[in-house]
Amino acid sequence: MYTDNIEVRSIVGRFLEHSRIYCFGEGEDTKIYISSADMMTRNTTHRVEIATPILDEKIADRLTDMLRIMLQDNVKSRLLKPDGTYIYFENDQQKIDSQMCFYDQAYNN
Repeated sequence: MYTDNIEVRSIVGRFLEHSRIYCFGEGEDTKIYISSADMMTRNTTHRVEIATPILDEKIADRLTDMLRIMLQDNVKSRLLKPDGTYIYFENDQQKIDSQMCFYDQAYNN
C-alpha cells in the first residue's frame, strides 16, 4: 500500500540505534506512540511487536520535541524516494545533527 501523505526519513550516524516514535494527526488530534519495531515488512508480518500510545502529556511533549529536532536534521537525514532510493535531506538552514544534539543534551543533564 502506498500513500502520498507519509514521509520516510532515515538518520544513521554515530549511534545506530534509533527511536521508534510515531506521530499521527495535528493539533489537539495528535496521537503519539512508541513501538518496539519500525514499520519494515519483516517486523509487521513475521514478528510479534507492540506499540503503545503515550498518554502522559509531559512525555508526549518531549517526544514531539525530539521528532521536531529529527525532522530538522540536515546532516545525517535521508529521504526515501518513491523508487526506493534515498537522497540526503538538505536545506539552507543551520546544520543540525539530531543525534549529536541529543548527545549534548544528555551530557549537559
